[in-house]
Amino acid sequence: MPATSLPRASLSVFDGVAIMVGIVIGIGIFKTPPLVAASVGSEAAFIGAWLIGGAITLAGALVYAELAAAYPGTGGEYHFLARAFGRSTGFLFAWARISVIQTGAIAAVAFVFGDYAQQIHALGPHGAALYAALALLLLTALNVIGTFHGKRAQTLLTVLTVLALLAVAVVGLSSPSLAAEPQGGGAALSTQVASSAPGLALVFILLTYGGWNEAAYLSAEVRDVRRDMVRILVFGTLAIAGVYVLVNLAFLQVLGFEALRTSEAVGADMMRRALGEEAALLISAVICCAAISTLNATIFTGARVYHALGEDMPPLRALGLWSSRGNNPRVAILVQSAIALALVGLGAVTQDGFRAMVEYTAPVFWLFLLLVGIAYFVLRRRDAGLERPFRAPLYPLKPALFCLACAYLLYSSLVYTGAGALLGVAVLLLGVPLLILLRRHMPPEH
Repeated sequence: MPATSLPRASLSVFDGVAIMVGIVIGIGIFKTPPLVAASVGSEAAFIGAWLIGGAITLAGALVYAELAAAYPGTGGEYHFLARAFGRSTGFLFAWARISVIQTGAIAAVAFVFGDYAQQIHALGPHGAALYAALALLLLTALNVIGTFHGKRAQTLLTVLTVLALLAVAVVGLSSPSLAAEPQGGGAALSTQVASSAPGLALVFILLTYGGWNEAAYLSAEVRDVRRDMVRILVFGTLAIAGVYVLVNLAFLQVLGFEALRTSEAVGADMMRRALGEEAALLISAVICCAAISTLNATIFTGARVYHALGEDMPPLRALGLWSSRGNNPRVAILVQSAIALALVGLGAVTQDGFRAMVEYTAPVFWLFLLLVGIAYFVLRRRDAGLERPFRAPLYPLKPALFCLACAYLLYSSLVYTGAGALLGVAVLLLGVPLLILLRRHMPPEH
């Protein structure tokens, strides 16, 4: 097959919406609602923030869809940034991805697994971190061997996630209001965050909407990209936002706003109050399976950008070496998981490991998303004559609003978070001296 062959355009609108929903909806919705509620002052603001998050998601997805259709490639944002600003910026993104963004996301998902595993069998005050480390080690080993990313296993676990969400929504919305005083060990959470931090609420919400940037890459395989891509992104975003709003309304119906703010495992707490302890254990088990699915997929896909980086920087080519035995980038997986394991250790000494990982990753993530938004304008102007199979509507208003949203979220993730955010920025800056050392090995820009 020629190296220049292109993906076959075979996806309908329905196919695209189904894939987008499957990519985006994950286990974050079982962890972030209490953090969002602790950052706003009322139920109306809580639900409104989830709707605003959907609007930002749509704007970003439209920008990414145009970039992905115009500049297809395996490196994703790495290629966009390198093309617009040079390989140095691309390198810093790749460094941020392996040291902060992707590894922090892996650690965050591992902590979600740990929090819900604790509901099934507690292992003491650091049980969540122990479960997180165990899951990370096991899935890393399985990915290195190359046997755990079969389609059937991944599809089954994704279906479990959707079924868990539907069960929570149906049980919650069909139950009488059971709101009561906050329970258990989460009582300190509501005092951690002021009720006037909507920017921080959006940081957690946009994490839960995470994956839309991957969904935008469907543009290369849509049958009629000019007409159908907007429909896929609009309908997909509406479907996701609708599911999230329904689930959050269910949480409010059963737990009430104050109890929601202090919950550590909101899905289990809601099912426990509505149907009893057995239902809480069942939903915790399903969420653990879903978290394993997300964790496995994140480990598996996280190393792909290093192949593109290795092509541009020969000294780092070992990161992207492909193992014929496991059919995977074995070295990259091991390095990625080692950093993620260190972050799990860091999260273990904090009050909430998941929250610590969000703080660690958020400023760096939104910085580079802002740079991608700026790169969109740079490439639109520089490559004005380039054929673009898809163009984001309402140019330049919608991409400008996306950039403003990214800038606000970057500000919020620095101002409203703790020391974890500064640590993430410090780790990003460590990439600058590394870049200086490696720059002489970079081929000339062209």
